[in-house]
Amino acid sequence: MELYEYARPEVMAGKKILYLHGFASSGQNGTVKTLRTLLPQTEIIAPDIPVEPAEAMEMLRGLCASEKPDLIIGTSMGAMYGEQLNGFWRILVNPAFQLADTILKNNGLGRQDYHNPRLDGQTSFLVNKGLLESFRECSSHCFEHNEEDAEKVYGLFGIHDNLVHTFDLFNEHYPNAIRFDGEHYMNDSIVLHSVMPVIQWIDDRQEGRAKKTVMIAIEDTLDTDPVPVSVKAFRKLCESYDCYVLASAEYNKPEKWAEAVKWTEDHIGVHAWDKVIMANRKDLIFGDYLIDRHVDRHNVSDFMGTVIEFGSDTFKNWEDVLTFFGRLGGQ
Repeated sequence: MELYEYARPEVMAGKKILYLHGFASSGQNGTVKTLRTLLPQTEIIAPDIPVEPAEAMEMLRGLCASEKPDLIIGTSMGAMYGEQLNGFWRILVNPAFQLADTILKNNGLGRQDYHNPRLDGQTSFLVNKGLLESFRECSSHCFEHNEEDAEKVYGLFGIHDNLVHTFDLFNEHYPNAIRFDGEHYMNDSIVLHSVMPVIQWIDDRQEGRAKKTVMIAIEDTLDTDPVPVSVKAFRKLCESYDCYVLASAEYNKPEKWAEAVKWTEDHIGVHAWDKVIMANRKDLIFGDYLIDRHVDRHNVSDFMGTVIEFGSDTFKNWEDVLTFFGRLGGQ
């Protein structure tokens, strides 16, 4: 499929997103093009960030004051700057909170070429010890946010990132630290499956949308072969519903609960972050829909919403399930 087929014109429609690029990049990079394709009704503002940190922060604060973006998305260096733009909703992808050390570790001193064209026509810039100290001073002002601002900030961290490792540091200051299956640099797949879900959560919260809830059992339902089909179905349902993974385990086998979380993180990813529920009494779970193959277990028949028996004559497979929910249209 082409990327435009995944476009979500209803998400962040009529709003502004300020995108802050990484070190040695520009506002003309591939991620900006991907965001504009996936969010065709959203204005994506993507400036070329000045090399000097003090100049960069002055420019970005002025831009925030004039444009008043509904969301800021920053990657690497841009995420370090974005963290300091308090008061805004923010998504920080692989934030380089210790950029000076990262540059030194990766032999970044000397003349560096820009990875993407810049509007001023510059093709390279010089990294010296003075610039490193400027980055170090700028980084020292990270995490000077107000506590009430913390819930507006999401951190995304690639589990295969070999350049920046700031998950623990972010987690000390913010509650929304999320791992994703990816490296330091983003590609279309990461934007689509790891960044877009968070953009949708933020848009829903900004608009006060209350979506119907769908609980989906892991056992013999989500984890059935082929797993990619069930994962794709879960992600599709997330577009219109508030979806949760529902797991059960024997009380004396708590390790099974950890396995459920690990399976969810490995296979579904960001879409199901913080949405795993453990329960051996499914009749006590409040939700609108429950998709479960084993309706004779864990009091499923007394679930307080609509039970969808996966594998039955009516819902033989995920295609049948998606057709059913497609007709409901979020109801």
